[in-house]
Amino acid sequence: LLDNAARPSGAIIYKGVDGQGTLSSDQYDRLVFEMETHHQGARNAGRPMLLEGGLDWKPMGFSPSDMEFHETKAAAAREIAVAFGVPPMLLGIPGDATYANYQEAHRAFYRLTVLPLATRVTAAVAWWLSSHMGEVVELRPDPDQVPALAAERDQQWKRIGEAGFLSDAEKRVLLGLPAVAED
Repeated sequence: LLDNAARPSGAIIYKGVDGQGTLSSDQYDRLVFEMETHHQGARNAGRPMLLEGGLDWKPMGFSPSDMEFHETKAAAAREIAVAFGVPPMLLGIPGDATYANYQEAHRAFYRLTVLPLATRVTAAVAWWLSSHMGEVVELRPDPDQVPALAAERDQQWKRIGEAGFLSDAEKRVLLGLPAVAED
């Protein structure tokens, strides 16, 4: 039992003729003897089990082939996520610890995947609109509206706000704000 992480690999369930699952002492002793002699040890590994009427085998864990299937499935999901630029951590796929935490992974997803894709799409839409309207149309995503990037934005505003060597007009330009008319 300790070799199996203190957990048996399965259980033999006896349903009985009347649906009651109670073995007599003789039946139990015979079953234990047959299990020990026919299914225990390296010589009997992988040997099929012959169960008599009313007995049913219920696995309690994954077989090595089941474990391999689950690992293969997780690896495939991880590769698909990476191919689309989605950190596997955001999808709950175990195994990758590229980012220190969830917020960092979320921020990287927006910076490295969502915003570049949104920029390409809005540029294509702007070009199409410009060609149909006869005037220049400019579209672009607004990263200031992305909640995942709020911490970055707050740090930038603080850093620029504390820069005493910059004028207010220079600070507005760095923050992407329109110029204020001088009085």
